[in-house]
Amino acid sequence: MAEKVTNIPLKEVLASNEASGINREYVEVMFGEDIPIWCFNRSTQKKRSMPFKALYDNNNRFWLQGGSWDYFITGEDLAKIRDKTGTKPGIWEFGVVKNNQEAVNINQQKAEKVKSLAKKGYGDEYEAIAAMSRAEQVQLINRKSQRLNDLVVQRSKNAEDAAEILVDTAKCTALINHAALLEAINIADSEAKELTQDLVASTFEMVKSTTQLVPDDIINDELMKSLVEKSNGTIIQHMIRVYLNGISFLSYYNKLVSKSSAINKLRVAFPTKYSDFYSALLPHITGGALTLEHVFFKGMRSISPELFSNWAVGFLVHDIGKAAAVEYHEGEAAYNRDMVIEHVKLGYYSVMNKTNYPREAGLITGYHHEYYGDSSGYGYFRDYLDQYKKSNPNVRQDYCITFELEPMLDYQALAYFPAKILEILDVYDSITDPNRIYHKAMNSEEALVMMREEFIEKHPKLDAILFDIFEDYIHDKQRK
Repeated sequence: MAEKVTNIPLKEVLASNEASGINREYVEVMFGEDIPIWCFNRSTQKKRSMPFKALYDNNNRFWLQGGSWDYFITGEDLAKIRDKTGTKPGIWEFGVVKNNQEAVNINQQKAEKVKSLAKKGYGDEYEAIAAMSRAEQVQLINRKSQRLNDLVVQRSKNAEDAAEILVDTAKCTALINHAALLEAINIADSEAKELTQDLVASTFEMVKSTTQLVPDDIINDELMKSLVEKSNGTIIQHMIRVYLNGISFLSYYNKLVSKSSAINKLRVAFPTKYSDFYSALLPHITGGALTLEHVFFKGMRSISPELFSNWAVGFLVHDIGKAAAVEYHEGEAAYNRDMVIEHVKLGYYSVMNKTNYPREAGLITGYHHEYYGDSSGYGYFRDYLDQYKKSNPNVRQDYCITFELEPMLDYQALAYFPAKILEILDVYDSITDPNRIYHKAMNSEEALVMMREEFIEKHPKLDAILFDIFEDYIHDKQRK
């Protein structure tokens, strides 16, 4: 007779009398040994096995969160952990356990390196903003946000004045967030969240005001470029352009899909225009079974105001972990892949663990270079998916893109909608950036042609349908 397997609630296993309430010694061993966790959904009765490391990387207190999931460990694995404990608890730095002093030294070195590079990437104002107290930084955002609110209620708006206020407020808020998260990275998560609480609230309010202004088409490409250029840091220029263009594009998308005829046209064109592209991504869905509803989980739809704001925050902070030495699409001689990947890890870790920003913003930060799993891409999702498939080898993704978090976290879809939007915006801005060092910047038409050839036809990195909508968006802006 087979021996009965005993499952113990993970909450009980990792409980501790320490101030943190977490047995760090056990966590360290579970992370290093990649202990499997049994996950049970009380609502759906669904069960699955996931490596502890994958769950921890996504949320380093996942077993303490509310919701419908319960987490268990087998008695056999608990015995293994008990056998291996005996070393002192470590502290955590980007998901890697290190002894206390080594981790502190590494964090301090990283902070000093980023500070020394910041002026190049973030401009002359960064040092003064970073020197402010947190209360002063929050007050500054609030003052600038008030200018946005005043604009919202104005019936007629001067385009140049409005654009200047939008750019200036976005720049200021992005710089403050970068400085705050650089400080927060070296302190405990709970302390960091308390430190950034008012900043997050003020940033969120600023973003909501911006989303009410940008759709009014008060800001055109040439005007924005001229104003953004006044910000003399290359990274901050990129962040502002992507943030404002992201809000503008989402507004364009919402107007488009609010018309049922637009979606119907895509559905009619799907078999001849898009089927081959998506068949390569979902090869197990054969013949006429592959439809537009397999590309977009639960179908294409407009974005609610709440999601719109959460995604816009993600667009604003998407490169918050980026050091000044990182350059994109500048040729192999200047390309340091490890450094490029590090900015995504740092940004994701900061937004998810050090702030109370919505989880959507964290996933956008960490997933915006996935490129549908292409080898040139990188990000946390592919790592989680690979680990999940080791425990669940027969799993298949039946959808390409999801609007909600749950199908992404439950591995039903290949990509997260706002991250796929950001991939397009990110590439387009990088190759049209007038400050590019190694290659001449492309104009909009050259960029669109190159992106279609290299990122869709040769390699399925960007999304074909979303790119077509983006191309229409660029052309529509040029006609105005």
